[in-house]
Amino acid sequence: MKKLPIGISTFSQIIQENYTYVDKTRFVHELTEQGKYFFLSRPRRFGKTLFIDTLKEAFEGNRNLFKDLWLEDHWDWDQKYPVIHFSLGLGVPKTRDELDGRLRDLLLKNQAYLGIACRDPHDIAGCFSELIRKAAAGFRRRAVVLIDEYDKPILDNITNPDQAAEIREGLKNFYSVIKESDPHIQFVMLTGVSKFSKVSLFSGLNNLIDITIDSRFSTICGYTDSEMRDVFASFLVGKNLEEIRRWYNGYSWLGEAVYNPFSILNFLSQGSFRNYWFETGTPEFLVKLFRQKRYFVPQAEHIEAYEAMFGSFDLDYIEPENLLFQTGYLTIKNIRPGIFEPTYELSYPNYEVKKSLTESILHRYCGSQIDVHRNRHQLEQNLSANDIQGMRSTFQAFFASIPHDWYRKNQLAAYEGYYASIFYCYFTALGLDVTAEDTTNHGRIDMTVKLNNRVYIFEFKVISIDATPGSALRQIKNKKYAQKYQDAAEEIYLIGVEFDPEERNIVEFEWETVFRE
Repeated sequence: MKKLPIGISTFSQIIQENYTYVDKTRFVHELTEQGKYFFLSRPRRFGKTLFIDTLKEAFEGNRNLFKDLWLEDHWDWDQKYPVIHFSLGLGVPKTRDELDGRLRDLLLKNQAYLGIACRDPHDIAGCFSELIRKAAAGFRRRAVVLIDEYDKPILDNITNPDQAAEIREGLKNFYSVIKESDPHIQFVMLTGVSKFSKVSLFSGLNNLIDITIDSRFSTICGYTDSEMRDVFASFLVGKNLEEIRRWYNGYSWLGEAVYNPFSILNFLSQGSFRNYWFETGTPEFLVKLFRQKRYFVPQAEHIEAYEAMFGSFDLDYIEPENLLFQTGYLTIKNIRPGIFEPTYELSYPNYEVKKSLTESILHRYCGSQIDVHRNRHQLEQNLSANDIQGMRSTFQAFFASIPHDWYRKNQLAAYEGYYASIFYCYFTALGLDVTAEDTTNHGRIDMTVKLNNRVYIFEFKVISIDATPGSALRQIKNKKYAQKYQDAAEEIYLIGVEFDPEERNIVEFEWETVFRE
């Protein structure tokens, strides 16, 4: 049995040390047949770095590494190109000076690798340009430029807009060299998590082909279900494939859905269902943006977007849906043709992401992680015993535990979406079947929770803003929301939850029960 390449992104190491490899080399050939300048955005830990390294080995003509792989018989191995390779993933530069120092180090590394010396190594743009020209002249082949994690220095500073803008200008100065060096370049590829607009970061590089949302390259990173079952068959013996798909499959970019390699490899190694991908990073910038925008977290279940909405963004205009998609918390579930442009339906790719994101939001919306875990455990007991009164007490205790100063700083006491988001995150984090904005013939239910043969229908109101006492339960009954589930559940609970922004807590928690006849 071969070893699992967990966290390994060096192609030669995977091949030479007998690690399991899912053959993606066909895409190396297809890219070179399609054009010259490419850009690919994928979430973190998705195999972008490994693919960039695979490109490097192919262009350098290292045929021995591709034995028995698709590319071996589909590549001119006599053509060996000088490869200039940058990875901006190391370190977290906080200033333009720190970024410039990091770029100079990368330029020095490439000079040493190619045996080239810049006249002025302190002139970043000038040295980069000179490196490309001299590499092409010295090898008598045009240069290949590969840039991995091109956007990480910006994303590392995204919660500080001024700092991020300063970093962006430094990168813009660096990347501007590519356009003017066209006569000396054979191939270019940039990868990252996000897609910044060409105007803000790639001024002049208008011929950059974005393959992020392109069905031809949808599986360039990640594992398809058939690849996972074929290549890792020996690791899957005795495992529940449907549950594996529910947890880790589902990422889509207009083509076949794929697994996140990092998650599925860790699962195959450890054998337990956990949030492997999410544990490697904390979405602090996302939660901060949610608070600033007063984002209604349950709506992430069903987002309708146009290409311009999530295609690219800049620091001066970032929407939560845009960032959620580009960082991998949302994926494309469907596309509907339109008269002028299609509509994309976005949602969570899988259970791992949905559970992980809602748990993270709970911890950051609520302050104490101990209180969150305690209340979640109590809510689980309430549901097991079908104790609706206990459920009310659990949530009241939770809201009462949030310090007054926290509300003052975040100004969320009068925000209905905040209270509803907390309920949604608690139920989702328990792993329950939760539907937000549940559509019926008479309107939309705020939230539906399914557990065994029971269905809980929730309506949320903030009194003195859009409701009078008792209006939440009345709406559920007047709009006959229970009709949707009368044939599917033995017991249906209609629960109206009302909040007082002055008391910052639940003041009404009424319910009625409907039994199947």
